[in-house]
Amino acid sequence: MSVTPYRYAAPQAALDDLGQRLRRSRWPDALDHNGWQQGFALAPLRQLCDYWASTFDWRAQEQRIFSFPHFRYTASGGLGIHFIHQRGQGPAPLPLVLTHGWPGSFLEMLDLVPRLADPARFSADPRDAFDVVVPSLPGFGFSDRPQAPGSNLFHAADLWAELMGALGYDRFAAQGGDFGASVSTLLGLRHPQRLIGIHLNYIPGSYRPSLDPPAPPLTPEEEGFRAEAARWADAEGAYAHLQRTYPQTLAYGLNDSPAALAAWILEKFRNWGDCQGNLECHFDRDWLLANVTLYWLTQTIASSTRLYWETARAPLRFAPGERVTVPVAVARFPREAPFPPRPWVERCYNLERWTAMPRGGHFPALEEPDALAADLRAFFRPLR
Repeated sequence: MSVTPYRYAAPQAALDDLGQRLRRSRWPDALDHNGWQQGFALAPLRQLCDYWASTFDWRAQEQRIFSFPHFRYTASGGLGIHFIHQRGQGPAPLPLVLTHGWPGSFLEMLDLVPRLADPARFSADPRDAFDVVVPSLPGFGFSDRPQAPGSNLFHAADLWAELMGALGYDRFAAQGGDFGASVSTLLGLRHPQRLIGIHLNYIPGSYRPSLDPPAPPLTPEEEGFRAEAARWADAEGAYAHLQRTYPQTLAYGLNDSPAALAAWILEKFRNWGDCQGNLECHFDRDWLLANVTLYWLTQTIASSTRLYWETARAPLRFAPGERVTVPVAVARFPREAPFPPRPWVERCYNLERWTAMPRGGHFPALEEPDALAADLRAFFRPLR
């Protein structure tokens, strides 16, 4: 087990190959009047890929990415985990591990990290500083790709507890959305003595409380949420169904075609972000392409989508009486849907804070870093 500094520079041959593949993309036809109704619209994807091939500068992105301190940790099982470790600027920084999800990456957190590590730069109290750790999930980014089944979210939570111990943190806080919400939940469930508290901007999709007696019956609000979640899964969940059933079949095309990879990933930013369908007016185009390029260069689309397959086999199901007992906060961003009502969450979480945010979607660390940072500071202030 070891922690070593880490630096990455993409081979120029890989960047040249990416550009050549983009320029050789074979485009399908599309029905002009359908726009986005059948998926990512053809014209904006072609424009985006033209920009990717001719103008986008990965080397500039590398400079920004590696302006942060990066490391790799070799875990007890031999898996290599990449992470950023930004020390806080304040009298007593609180250790905090931030976990991303799919189709994002650790890049989502780059605007959030300085707001948490150096709050005085953002007109906040330096006593609210955090030591920020941002790992890449196994099979994502610069972390190793697991080579055998069983690398699920339970395993990731145990890896994070091990990593934080290796960094000298006996107790720490956790935050996450998407898969990161599951990892943070499981840290609170499996390592409660280590956790100061957890902050979530998403409730894990596989989360199910026990409804066996003596659990109270479902409220009308909870019944409505379950019906809405089923409707959402039918209308929007084809990607998840495919990724939890046949991710390998999907991976051949996405690992071979950068245009297909961009469409598969960026459709989710358009649909899940608080952008009213205007992707590039809400998200920075270079950031979007940096995230897709990271998947491309590391060839992690197969290993990242496989986490859905793993989650289907190890979902977050609570036994009767089982609860996350550490303090929990939820930041409810309005474009995150479907989102369970508070009573559904309180069945298994020790919920101490629930904040209705004025705007934002599935990617708040990227979309609304100031609001997310402020809510994190407010929740953890009395727990320090």
